[in-house]
Amino acid sequence: MNHALNQLAEQAGLARTENRALRLAFGLACARRVRHLLEDPRATACLDVLAAYVAGDADEAALARAVEEGAAVARGHRGSGSIDGTAHAAVSATYSVANALAGRALEAASYAAYATVYAYGGYAISDPDSFAPEFAWQVQCLREMAPQAAIA
Repeated sequence: MNHALNQLAEQAGLARTENRALRLAFGLACARRVRHLLEDPRATACLDVLAAYVAGDADEAALARAVEEGAAVARGHRGSGSIDGTAHAAVSATYSVANALAGRALEAASYAAYATVYAYGGYAISDPDSFAPEFAWQVQCLREMAPQAAIA
């Protein structure tokens, strides 16, 4: 768990209704970092819809369809029988996309961090230091995206 990110999110009021655009944009930023780990082209397409929505190039209906599709893709991911963590990274990346689409930015960030670490190899998941670079990036990203007045 990224405690610094959770604290910053609380200070910035990320969960407030009026900060939906920020949640979507931050979730998108996190999910984009693990895009290369996505295996299902439908997940990639959903991420593209989110990017278009955040940019103002897609409407609520397109986003709603992508939310449903992203959740279905994540729920249906086959998982992994491997021990190297590679397919686990793909599962986590897919869940990052699904959560980003749904506006659950902190969950999207968490899954993106897991995907990043799983991509190192299954062994890395048990080493908390493996998460440090991604956690630091997430905090910096939200700090840059959040309205400065909201952060004490």
